[in-house]
Amino acid sequence: MSTTTISHAGAAAADAGEQPRTYMVRTLGCQMNVHDSEHMAGMLEQAGYVRASKEDEAASAADVVVINTCAVRENAATRLYGNLGQLASLKAQRPGMQIAVGGCLAQKDRGEIVAKAPWVDVVFGTHNLDALPVLLERARHNEAAQVEIAESLQVFPSTLPTRRESVYAGWVSISVGCNNTCTFCIVPHLRGKERDRRPGEILAEVEALVAAGAVEVTLLGQNVNSYGVEFGDRGAFAKLLRACGRIEGLERVRFTSPHPAAFTDDVIAAMAETPNVMPSLHMPLQSGSDRVLRAMRRSYRSERFLGILDRVRAVMPDAAITTDIIVGFPGETEEDFQDTMRVVEASRFSSAFMFQYSPRPGTPAATMDGQLPKEVVQERFERLLALQERISAEEATAQVGRTLEVLVAEGSGRKDGASRRLSGRAPDNRLVHVAVPDDVASLVADAPVSLDDPRLAEVPDPRLPRPGDMVTAEITQAAPHHLIADSALAGGTYSVRRTRSGDAWAQREKARLGGGDEHGHGHGSPAPSGPVSLGMPALRR
Repeated sequence: MSTTTISHAGAAAADAGEQPRTYMVRTLGCQMNVHDSEHMAGMLEQAGYVRASKEDEAASAADVVVINTCAVRENAATRLYGNLGQLASLKAQRPGMQIAVGGCLAQKDRGEIVAKAPWVDVVFGTHNLDALPVLLERARHNEAAQVEIAESLQVFPSTLPTRRESVYAGWVSISVGCNNTCTFCIVPHLRGKERDRRPGEILAEVEALVAAGAVEVTLLGQNVNSYGVEFGDRGAFAKLLRACGRIEGLERVRFTSPHPAAFTDDVIAAMAETPNVMPSLHMPLQSGSDRVLRAMRRSYRSERFLGILDRVRAVMPDAAITTDIIVGFPGETEEDFQDTMRVVEASRFSSAFMFQYSPRPGTPAATMDGQLPKEVVQERFERLLALQERISAEEATAQVGRTLEVLVAEGSGRKDGASRRLSGRAPDNRLVHVAVPDDVASLVADAPVSLDDPRLAEVPDPRLPRPGDMVTAEITQAAPHHLIADSALAGGTYSVRRTRSGDAWAQREKARLGGGDEHGHGHGSPAPSGPVSLGMPALRR
């Protein structure tokens, strides 16, 4: 059936007085998946769908439920089919409900998903995000599941419409895919070879985000510091960081993830010399054993890794460095593991994402000799975890007494409601829970419930921050994974700096509550290069 016919069918249904269909996107995976989900939401809204309410999202009570999957970890399939099992009974009670599965696991397993979960309506991959609205309408019309997996990138994701989750911070892809051949990783197979965006396109998207109210951007790529190889400029990433530093109104720039093998001194210099590039760095170690790194095809060794950290800290002493580590890679000996412990002790990571090795079908490591027993991997993992927890606690304790400016986040920590604190991120990306003065503490809430919320006032209380505003406070307590700044409670350091991001958040919340136009904060708007016209079906009101 042609796209044109589908579009006419959608318009006819709308003309018959149907309510717009609602959607929700559930993300399982990394930052790349989160950003892909923003594109999926943007395309659905362009096609006439409306986002389900928070209550309906919590109950999975939407007309269309999209699950954006990850395939990197062993439990990825378990999580997906667990989600699909819960949705099966809901779909049986909700005529017309559709379920779509996209992302890395969809790219990998393809028709297997529909075979195992025949109630799924659409399966699409990492290379054809743009097809989602068309496939949903085709599945409705044909009353049959639609599986469409492209083998190569059809449309660069950043050209697609985007519904940003945040008004104060945004993801910006600088590349997709990966040219590395790590033996444990399936990402290159699922996302393809690296494709780089031109610097002008990236900067235009960053400028548009800032114009819409954002004060922070994170540059995304599977290996950001190999950016530029495709168009022949090996210094392109450092130049891009410096160019971001010249964008007026952009206060914080982050990036993830670099690769130690390609991390060069020009990037370190650009970080140190560009004021809005934050002193935070995620540098994946994976293993501290040179022998294991060789088996992983990680083209650096532990000495080079530690040398990078030394050079970063020489010019950015307050930098917080995080990492990824795999425990129990095939053939890892106790001596290899002790090398990892040694490098972790020397690296002084503020935190680490640690994983027990799990074989991923399709990767060279899955068929290597020396697969370790689960109990051996578990015991090593617990030792490494205990070491990193001690280091994280020590590094966090060293922050006590410092005065930091915290970007207030939307939402709150698990105990913020009881403690009357707000949560946000310090420049080095540590999580900080900040107390507000007692006499305004009762005004702190997750989200406004009426236009009378004092944070929505034209001239709000100067001591009451909004998401997107900056709070300056002194760190008074520390834990391995967060800091506490209670200085306001004792009459100490506490001040609020209102930002354009806070204004954009207030404008959005007023519009949500029926009190104004949310134009200007960027939700639902395409990337600066504009949407690609694909004849998508429109579900008009």
